[in-house]
Amino acid sequence: MKIVIAGAGAVGTHLAKLLSRDHQDCVLIDENASRLGDLDSRYDIMTLQGRTTSINTLKDAGIEHADLFVGVTPDESRNMTACMIAHALGAKKTVARIDNFEYLDPSRKELFNQMGINSLIFPEVLAAADITNGLKMSWVRQRWDLHGGDLVMLGVKLRETCEILNQPLKDLCGPDDPYHVVAIKRKGETLIPGGNDVLENNDLAYFMTTREYLPYIRQISGKEHYADVKNVIIMGGGRTAVRLAKVAPDYMDLKIIEQDEQRCEHLNSKLADTDVMVIHGDGRDIGLLQEEGIHNTQAFVALTGNAETNILACLTAKRLGVRKTVAMVENLDYVEMAESLDIGTIINKKTLAASHIYQMMLDADVSNVRSLMLVDADVAEFTAAKGSKVTKKSVKELGLPAGATIGGLVRGDQGILVNGNTRIEAGDAVMVFCHEQNLKKVEKYFKANVLW
Repeated sequence: MKIVIAGAGAVGTHLAKLLSRDHQDCVLIDENASRLGDLDSRYDIMTLQGRTTSINTLKDAGIEHADLFVGVTPDESRNMTACMIAHALGAKKTVARIDNFEYLDPSRKELFNQMGINSLIFPEVLAAADITNGLKMSWVRQRWDLHGGDLVMLGVKLRETCEILNQPLKDLCGPDDPYHVVAIKRKGETLIPGGNDVLENNDLAYFMTTREYLPYIRQISGKEHYADVKNVIIMGGGRTAVRLAKVAPDYMDLKIIEQDEQRCEHLNSKLADTDVMVIHGDGRDIGLLQEEGIHNTQAFVALTGNAETNILACLTAKRLGVRKTVAMVENLDYVEMAESLDIGTIINKKTLAASHIYQMMLDADVSNVRSLMLVDADVAEFTAAKGSKVTKKSVKELGLPAGATIGGLVRGDQGILVNGNTRIEAGDAVMVFCHEQNLKKVEKYFKANVLW
């Protein structure tokens, strides 16, 4: 597959890295040579300096043979223009990064298709949805719903209160048990556990379960003392905060603390139809936090543009007694540090956006792909095609690549946990957890008419 990416910023660069691991024919364009740097020598991609809306530049990139064109510069208009030109020059599919929410209205999809723009991506909307999902469960680090929540994956930080520590998983996760542990992050290493592995204190464990057993997972992981989130303080009033305020459940009371007075006025106008309170001040000011009820707050969300500020603010909130903290960390170099400091949930817009685009490059029927930064892994929801290899044998006989595991499936509207004897049927929505960049290899198992 040939992919042309316009924009070597955070999203474009991360997406190019994802593609390089699959050895895709990828060209990354940017008019600033310093942003391209030595990416072509460090990764299996080609770089091209030039304007992303230049016909000659796009032709030099081989746009007429492109299966996918991705416009992810910081400029929405430039991305949309580049997509229209790329489409006219022969690109089969295009996607543009935008920052105008009204464009996402489903009724306008056909309009953009006619313009030559097949898909739109708004990273702040993706981030807000991810944060909201996490806030609904104060005791989890990450939550990932499949098929509308019929099957759920939870990332849970285990403490001494967890009642299933130091016991072989084969004694805990049998065929009839209501959960599976599909991955463990321990001291910087990711494990795809076997039956003899055990859970240890301070592990980040990924549980696969069904909706009705969420309270049970909460109990066995020792998290029943965590209060449900009702009061939320958000530091930073950027676009992600606005989208979060718009989509948060009605039962949550939100306060946004923003340093810039003019931005506060803009927020008040933007959020006039909500009950969100906008406060002018510094979210790092302990006195202000105490005045605004930090001791009665169940969640603190730091969304400024500065990763260090967000990390330090979350540490301060934890010290003041807030159990659930969320930090926007855009610099990937800081992600491991934030995790080692036990920050809580870490949000990175570039990986969310890149994952969303990455699923467009898979040939199998895949509706949901997520890169999990903390465990260097991907999670994907594949639909098994009729006649595909995954439907012809039991799971234990499939010979999945090392570092890949099937956690569960949805058949009809029923979430089902998978064991070695499970037979997957055509039409099943299947959750696959892939470590060590195996998603492309696993994809073949779900496609029809693949020769082995």
